Amino acid sequence: MPSDTECVEQLRAASLRVTRPRVAVMQAVHAHPHADTETICAATRAELPDVSLQAIYDVLNALTTARLIRRIQPAGHLARYEARIDDNHHHVVCRKCGAIGDVDCAVGEAPCLTASNDHGFILDEAEVVYWGYCPDCAPTDHLPTPSASTARKTLSRKESHG
Repeated sequence: MPSDTECVEQLRAASLRVTRPRVAVMQAVHAHPHADTETICAATRAELPDVSLQAIYDVLNALTTARLIRRIQPAGHLARYEARIDDNHHHVVCRKCGAIGDVDCAVGEAPCLTASNDHGFILDEAEVVYWGYCPDCAPTDHLPTPSASTARKTLSRKESHG
């Protein structure tokens, strides 16, 4: 997790004014990978009790626009935020509990996938969401595979529920 000084440097490098709410929200996003807005608000208010909900929403928007954090929103789920923005990784989402984990690109450089027809766009990112069941929600009659075992270890090390 970056220090307050590192957050200040990142804000300045992005030409954003340095404020206590911006630093606190950045810290909250780093501390809670894939957290929803409610979780980010609670973590921010633990540091700055008087910050308004609207201020937190505004900061999340400014940080996302400046590409200091990333907003993801798997279909049918609330928006989530993460600080891992320096690569083109993907996500795995549990259909039952909504746990989210990071998935590195399997092959090649970003974007990981080459579009069959880019329609003249200059592509710089590919977003892939893998859907399934986390180790805690997987049906008991499902036999674990080596990749499921690896996923279990990865998700158990992360704060997968928010």
